[in-house]
Amino acid sequence: QVQLVESGGGLVQAGGSLSLSCAASQRTFTFSAYAMGWFRQAPGKKREFVGAISRSGNTNYADYVKGRFTISRDNNKSTVYLQMNSLKAEDTADYYCTARQSWPAFDRVYVEENEYPNWGSGTQVVVSS
Repeated sequence: QVQLVESGGGLVQAGGSLSLSCAASQRTFTFSAYAMGWFRQAPGKKREFVGAISRSGNTNYADYVKGRFTISRDNNKSTVYLQMNSLKAEDTADYYCTARQSWPAFDRVYVEENEYPNWGSGTQVVVSS
């Protein structure tokens, strides 16, 4: 089981920026072999896909964050990042980091919740309007 710890959440004004980090760890672990994702859940709403990055660095984003959010990864630090710019009140949510092992033959971006067996506990982002 991969342990995922998110950080960087907080309160920000609309139009502002936040950068989330997710540090991954496991007893024996090769971070570069994992595809990573970010999901979010707003109060009273279902959890939804935000964006994801493949083991090779390809990315995919939900339409509602495309052009504003950027996912990147640092394999040396076993960390994935979510840079969020031009934040809107509707971006207010708990943000969750996810991970799944990804074999080279299946190197792609994973966008479905049920494709990720490993989840962090989340970090809260509040955007004030």
